[in-house]
Amino acid sequence: MKLPGQEEFEVSSACKNVPTGELDSSPGSGPRPDGPLDTKRGNLGVSKDPLLFIQLNELLGWPQALEWRETGRWVLFEEKVEVGAGRWSVPHVPTLALSSLQKLHSLLAEGLVLLDCPAQSFLELVGSAHPREASYNEEALLKEQHQNPLRQKLPPGAEAAAVLAGELGFLVQPLGAFVRLRDPVVLGPLMEVPLPSRFFCLLLGPSTVGKGYHEIGRAMAVLLSDSQFQWTVRRASNLHDLLAALDAFLEEVTVLPPGLWDPTTRIAPPKCLPSQHKRLFSQLREVKGPPAPPGALAEDRHGHWLRTPSPELQRTGRLFGGLLQDVRRKASWYPSDFLDALHPQCLSAVLYIYLATVTNAIIFGGLLGEATSGAQGVLESFLGTAAAGATFCLMAGQPLTILSSTGPVLVFERLLFSFSRDYSLDYLPFRLWVGIWVATFCLALVATEASVLVRYFTRFTEEGFCALISLIFIYDAVGKMLSLTSAYPIQSPGSPAYGCFCQYPDPGGNESQWTRTEPKDRDDISSMDLGLVNASLLPPTECAQRGGHPRGPNCHTVPDIAFFSLLLFLTSFLLATALKHVKTSRFFPSVVRKVLGDFSSVLAMLLGCGLDSFLGLATPKLTVPSEFKPTLPGRGWLVSPFGTNPWWLSVAAALPALLLSILIFMDQQITAVILNRAEYKLRKGAGFHLDLFCVALLMLLTSVLGLPWYVSATVISLAHMDSLRRERRTCALGEPCSFLGIREQRLTGLVVFILTGTSIFLAPVLKFIPMPVLYGIFLYMGVAAMSSTQFTKRVQLLLMPAKHQPDLLLLRHVSLSRVHLFTAIQLACLGLLWIIKSTPAAIIFPLTLLGLVGVRKALERVFSPQELLWLDELMPEKERSIPEKGLEPKYSLGGDSEHSELMYQPKTPEINISVN
Repeated sequence: MKLPGQEEFEVSSACKNVPTGELDSSPGSGPRPDGPLDTKRGNLGVSKDPLLFIQLNELLGWPQALEWRETGRWVLFEEKVEVGAGRWSVPHVPTLALSSLQKLHSLLAEGLVLLDCPAQSFLELVGSAHPREASYNEEALLKEQHQNPLRQKLPPGAEAAAVLAGELGFLVQPLGAFVRLRDPVVLGPLMEVPLPSRFFCLLLGPSTVGKGYHEIGRAMAVLLSDSQFQWTVRRASNLHDLLAALDAFLEEVTVLPPGLWDPTTRIAPPKCLPSQHKRLFSQLREVKGPPAPPGALAEDRHGHWLRTPSPELQRTGRLFGGLLQDVRRKASWYPSDFLDALHPQCLSAVLYIYLATVTNAIIFGGLLGEATSGAQGVLESFLGTAAAGATFCLMAGQPLTILSSTGPVLVFERLLFSFSRDYSLDYLPFRLWVGIWVATFCLALVATEASVLVRYFTRFTEEGFCALISLIFIYDAVGKMLSLTSAYPIQSPGSPAYGCFCQYPDPGGNESQWTRTEPKDRDDISSMDLGLVNASLLPPTECAQRGGHPRGPNCHTVPDIAFFSLLLFLTSFLLATALKHVKTSRFFPSVVRKVLGDFSSVLAMLLGCGLDSFLGLATPKLTVPSEFKPTLPGRGWLVSPFGTNPWWLSVAAALPALLLSILIFMDQQITAVILNRAEYKLRKGAGFHLDLFCVALLMLLTSVLGLPWYVSATVISLAHMDSLRRERRTCALGEPCSFLGIREQRLTGLVVFILTGTSIFLAPVLKFIPMPVLYGIFLYMGVAAMSSTQFTKRVQLLLMPAKHQPDLLLLRHVSLSRVHLFTAIQLACLGLLWIIKSTPAAIIFPLTLLGLVGVRKALERVFSPQELLWLDELMPEKERSIPEKGLEPKYSLGGDSEHSELMYQPKTPEINISVN
């Protein structure tokens, strides 16, 4: 059976040769075969068909007082009027009796069908020639229409369809009429919302037992809410086309056995709507005749399944050719990179990423100062973060990237300083030459277009690296809290170390402050550890002598500090997690949910600070440098090229620089691949060559100034992108908000780094932020990044009995033992990376990162292409030379219903941390 409009698909070859550009879909409606296709991502585009709101009115009150009443409505899912409760039901997937569809088919076949009716008003539609004035009740109804909150849920340009069904005792024969208006008409008080109606359906008949015409009316409404049926009916030219669309719907109906299913049960809307594309292609296969041979089908799937290389990763064959292409591509978007930031959502992103960046700068600055014995410190971390980050945001190809010190680079800095100390070398001049060589090597990589090799970074490599960085965040956050509790262990009253931090009146009449006098056995506690400028750890008796009270509100014992710090740490972590989940919960209005979800981390941080201030806790506070001078006494801002080092060391520095270049390339480009995945629906493209070029220049700048080295920070960059997620404002009732992409711009990152640089002068404000609160946010970032990957889901499968495992799509096509084997290999690689990073062998850490690509290549000898396609991705040369039967399972029990599941899976971010 051929559906109307399918003649547009007629081509000279088989179904497998249909060009991808001939397919399209409508918003809220299904695919349409006359629009362009986004061939880059393989998803159908969006047609111009408006969203359709369907309303079911029933004729009630026979034989006394007849009245039309609304009993149901559809946008995508069904809502019923619950008369007793006086409300609408929750949206649910509608279920129909097969007999109601058959009766509807008969009514339409024997009834009146008008297509492209020229009526311009409701009265003209019903055939009334006598205009009349609206009554008071009708005016009240029209006023209610415009005040209906449902109107705000519907997008501009939406249309309506009215379905009227009922029973009249005096009728002998059923009456059916279906009208498609040439121009949509507002039907006045007949509809709940004042939308122009495109379709009008009248279904009347004699009295029957049960819900005869009620169910027939529901069947018509459900048909109109179906994307495929609606697309066909909009283009139908006669009754045959209309009935063909109904028959096509019946062929796809799933029947539930009556003895095992309660028809009154309401099916909740799915979290992710099934793709409409399989339905279209299955209909096309029926139109074209017998299915194509298995080889041809595999070839067709090969063309759609596998990711096509992006234009950024195509070699030009010229020196710096990729860089010049990136510059030309991004230049056209440069003005919009600032204009697109004029949105309130960007404010939330700036606040959160600023606090995360400042915290990261302080933590890594402190760690770097410890690793280099003060050669670099917090001030250099602040200055370098601001200068490098702001420059990168202005020049880079992907300005959503956040530059920061990272764990792997910190490990290399520690090793470089240890080597300099052991051989009595001047560290900063030696580091300068290492940085010069790294910049040279990176520029050579840019010139030779080495960034195209990131095509070999599949999900296996991305998830391994992302898991490592997430574990570093989690480890550092928990480690800082454990070090705090170990520094201030819980002591029993009366022990020599038992004391309190008291706030007592200042004899000079000034504002009372925390002042510090150390007992002899607590000299290991420093005021810097607590973040207190004038703190006093006093024995209880001395506290009382100075006007304080050892158990009063202004006295905090050593155990109190550890306890309250742990409390703030857990509170900030749990609050950020809970507030983020409010966005998808059933509580509060949608506006409140969105605000709480978008500002979850900022609100958690503010609440933690408020709790600390309200209770007057002596917890460790954020320490921000207040003077603008290098941490190392006696050095200037420019590093001497040689210092006390011999001249040949400038040449020997090329060897460690080579290892660092590998680390920089892997760290930068793996993060870039993750951020530029097609699932994020970025419109402005990537800039792999331009990004690496900027990193190379910044390596040279920071080496000359003696500032830390910076590359893309995976977790914070993902947090930045997730805080800028764009979602469709209007969606069908019960439908989850669809992901539209990322708000791509340069301004949020630029403002974040400018604020980071000025933070040196905001010390009076920032010093009130408790460090345990920031540690809690860091823990949240790490946990969120770790828990959102497929790798984590597969690790959870290791601990689940088979009967309790979720119905993951990959488990339908790959045996559980093979899934566990793949996961075990990833766990072993992650463990090896962590061990090497934490031992003196960390000098070869860059090579182990590069080894992940080799391990993934070796897995092709262990797993079949079919298994790797579901567990990971195919590598580029495998996509080009894959045999026809390489993707075919050995046998299939699912028939055509599942053979193309992977082909049309919804594209959502694989690695997606929900932090803001």
